[in-house]
Amino acid sequence: MSTTDAVSAVITLTESELDPWVTHTSTRHWLTGPGLPCDSGVLSFAELRREGLRTVADSTGDPDDRLSAELREQLVIGGLLGPGGLEAESVLLDGATGEISTTYVLYDRPDLMDRRPLAPSLRTLVRFAEATDELAGLRGQFASYAGRYGPKAVAEASQHLLAVFRDGADGEPAPFWKMAALIRPLSLVAGRGGASGLSLDLPHRLLDQEFGPGKVARFEDVDFPATLTHEPTRRFLREVGLPEDANVFSLDTDVPLATLAEYYADTGAPADLPAGAHRLLRLGHLVEDNSLVVDGATGAVLNWSEPEATLYPLNTDVSTLAFTLWLLHRERAIDAQSSHELTTDTYDQLAMTMLQVLSTVDPTGVTAGGTVRHYWTDAFQDEAGGVL
Repeated sequence: MSTTDAVSAVITLTESELDPWVTHTSTRHWLTGPGLPCDSGVLSFAELRREGLRTVADSTGDPDDRLSAELREQLVIGGLLGPGGLEAESVLLDGATGEISTTYVLYDRPDLMDRRPLAPSLRTLVRFAEATDELAGLRGQFASYAGRYGPKAVAEASQHLLAVFRDGADGEPAPFWKMAALIRPLSLVAGRGGASGLSLDLPHRLLDQEFGPGKVARFEDVDFPATLTHEPTRRFLREVGLPEDANVFSLDTDVPLATLAEYYADTGAPADLPAGAHRLLRLGHLVEDNSLVVDGATGAVLNWSEPEATLYPLNTDVSTLAFTLWLLHRERAIDAQSSHELTTDTYDQLAMTMLQVLSTVDPTGVTAGGTVRHYWTDAFQDEAGGVL
């Protein structure tokens, strides 16, 4: 069984615990020496600490020998972490070569399981995870980025992280780390709530630069229903605005903005409206019969699902809504520039990375909990829907 050093918070194994599974010399030295971190924002080694070394065959049971020969003797040592600290893919160690890969454990169909490369060694894996954590915490080699926001900070942090990954993988890091370098620094584009009175202070003209001239709508006070009393929201919609068309979202621009109650009264469509519909400002349309609404008193952004006649949390406020729309548009541009490398064979990892970025800026999807629907979480993870 693995042991945990309380002082340095690492997991180490004894020589006897490595036998007969790990024969790779430098991997044995790493697991008995420096060990693996207990805490990481990218990886969890809780299974190794709890169960010790186990093969994939032992972990799945595989009573009918349906696992491929390539997978059977791989060692399950942990998992990649998604939003909210939930484990996604399992992290595997090849005891003979020291190489690290990932797989989804399919208990009902082990014959469909395969591996994706992650790192050439445990040393590299730990180094990459530490660099990613340092970016998230703006500490260590990324401490100089604290207090710096905007496109320039994003570009420099992305190049910095990519250089770390390339250096540790002979110039060709696994797709998981490439997308981490391209996507995770996007959280640095906006300052945290200050002058705006909202969660984020977006750089001047950020949306115009991203969506193009004339593609961002701004409003005047005459456009607002009287029930929109939240001044930071009114100011944001006047001065910053929102993109008119952002793939999954279309802004209402043809008529003065209406409350949810007014909107359905004008369309004549029957609707079982929520309590307080008179104070919910309808900003526009989300795909699949969903309306994007703002609570006029608090500024909270909500998703009104017409088929379910239910309100769900969407974003903290209009600043994090704008960031979400910018994030989606930026990711699509990055993917196009890289010949769709991000969405080829690794869509699930991209969705997880995007949700982690969004959760660092706006934790609505995480705090809503797994039992409460969150539109962005569902949309990001829907590969067939093609949001990313």
